[in-house]
Amino acid sequence: MLAERYPQALQWSFGDSPAMADELAQLVINGTKIASCGTYDAYKSESSPGIGDYNIILDGCNKPLCVIRTIGLTLIRYCDVTAEMAAKEGEGDKSLAYWQQEHRAFFERSGYFAPDMLLVFEQFELVEVLDSPASH
Repeated sequence: MLAERYPQALQWSFGDSPAMADELAQLVINGTKIASCGTYDAYKSESSPGIGDYNIILDGCNKPLCVIRTIGLTLIRYCDVTAEMAAKEGEGDKSLAYWQQEHRAFFERSGYFAPDMLLVFEQFELVEVLDSPASH
């Protein structure tokens, strides 16, 4: 049924652990998280969303939780991310300092961090929250 409604949608989860996938997906569902970012190299090497594309967001067990639509993509260096951008990611206290700390740790876990590294900052809108046992 999802494939019929969103035939070209990518399916993926946020973060690098099941717990992070669950936490960040819930922020999307709550309307707190309206943006995300990743490395430019990862964006180029993986199937990545374009503007207008639908994405099915998975939880930590790879079950579909919600659908988002990409409404903006910005190429930016880590060191140039603004407080406004950090707040749109909706994590922690939504501050730039928190964003920098957590994203640096995330990129280091992924194997590479540099203050001038290129990121793709994605803004999205929540399209649909999918029915799940957790939502009952």
